[in-house]
Amino acid sequence: MENLLSIITFIPLVAALILALFLRGEDAAAQRNAKWLALLATTATFLVSLFLLSGFDPQNTDFQFVETYDWILGLKYKMGVDGISVLFVMLTTALMPITIAACWTVEVRVKEYMIAFLVLESLMLGVFCALDMVLFYIFFEAGLIPMFLIIGIWGGKDRIYAAFKFFLYTFLGSVLMLVAMVAMYFDAGTTDIPTLMAHEFSSGTMSIAGFQIVGGLQTLLFLAFFASFAVKMPMWPVHTWLPDAHVQAPTAGSVVLAAILLKMGGYGFLRFSLPMFPIGADLLSPLVLWMSAIAIVYTSLVALAQSDMKKLIAYSSVAHMGYVTMGIFAGNQQGVDGAIFQMISHGFISGALFLLVGVIYDRMHTREIDAYGGLVNRMPVYALMFMFFTMANVGLPGTSGFIGEFLTLMGIFQVNTWVAAVATSGVILSAAYALWLYRRVVFGQLVKESLLTIKDMDRRERAIFAPLVVMTLLLGVYPSLVTDIIGPSVAKLTTDYQAAIPAAPASQLAMH
Repeated sequence: MENLLSIITFIPLVAALILALFLRGEDAAAQRNAKWLALLATTATFLVSLFLLSGFDPQNTDFQFVETYDWILGLKYKMGVDGISVLFVMLTTALMPITIAACWTVEVRVKEYMIAFLVLESLMLGVFCALDMVLFYIFFEAGLIPMFLIIGIWGGKDRIYAAFKFFLYTFLGSVLMLVAMVAMYFDAGTTDIPTLMAHEFSSGTMSIAGFQIVGGLQTLLFLAFFASFAVKMPMWPVHTWLPDAHVQAPTAGSVVLAAILLKMGGYGFLRFSLPMFPIGADLLSPLVLWMSAIAIVYTSLVALAQSDMKKLIAYSSVAHMGYVTMGIFAGNQQGVDGAIFQMISHGFISGALFLLVGVIYDRMHTREIDAYGGLVNRMPVYALMFMFFTMANVGLPGTSGFIGEFLTLMGIFQVNTWVAAVATSGVILSAAYALWLYRRVVFGQLVKESLLTIKDMDRRERAIFAPLVVMTLLLGVYPSLVTDIIGPSVAKLTTDYQAAIPAAPASQLAMH
């Protein structure tokens, strides 16, 4: 189908425009219509994206479904997907109808709320489809605006502080990326991403203000992009905006933030850092690996100290993203396969965990762990769902969480056994904080009077979780659904990356 990627990307934006222009009023009927239109638009986007998946050839490592048009100032509007990006498109289109269905209890400025999510979906899809550097940057940065509004308008009592912290952290990191993009354009003479991936940027030692920069331009460009993507992931120590954003964001905002927005950082590393700046990436990979290992252990320990459920799960997300950055910068097939698998899996599992917090928050209007206890007595279905996704988050074999962690640890073990050993301790710590949370919320005697009349999950809520359960189990027992699609593209990426590194890689020298 011609222009398939543009159709998928802009269906939600068209629906947002229809909502903005034609829907009037704040009565119950107008609110219901806004919700149904948003649900229909996101569902239609998912159904159309199935054509993308069915027509995609995993064995072809080139970009597919490419569409190119002249744009402004000599720039090109260019879209396309490969084995790495196609599954991020599918993850986004699959999760957005679930997210909209979770918004059904929202009653304040419903039309604007739905518009924000529809615009956000178009911008997120644009990031994963863009094959022009300027187009990528526009989608990447514009996604901040609807998320900023979602947190700042519909968030908790400290929402303004959290929204500005989220915006400033992610925006400041991206300013350096913009400077690097300008330098890349003057060096390569193009903004075309496939052309830039084949371009060799200078890697000779250069002197700046008396400092010798090993790896030259590649190292500087890598650091500039790293500043943006590391904040987006977020990596330790620039992760502090995430817990605040999660705690203050409404449930649906937390789901999108954890399940999709964080993945843009990992995707950026795979699309820019490894293929375009291999020397810079190799030089700095030991630093990134140790930062990731520290993140896994440190944020797991911090999670153990939390009293707010959302904050605990937010720190859990930072720890899981540590496995992702480790896998990517291992630079081998297992590591990168595991990193991508972990991102896809984390999308379903973390999204479900934030939705589970939302279920009891809607009933009790508190996220404090001490406010609960003994929920299994009143909410057996909820207790079962919570147990399933807690086990998946810990990485229980048979769930998708296990596959991603296992592959990344295999990849990193081949590169640095000490980092692998430290990271493996994170598996034990994740079991500690996840089971501690579950025991305090679900098990025990039902002694709090406020919980005596709490209702179990209704049909709408069960329907929301059904596809998340199916995908978590399916990917856990049949991981080749993902690895068969990403495998050839990852093999090409890692082969090219390793071929571009000198015979005695700097990372090996740094390790010995």
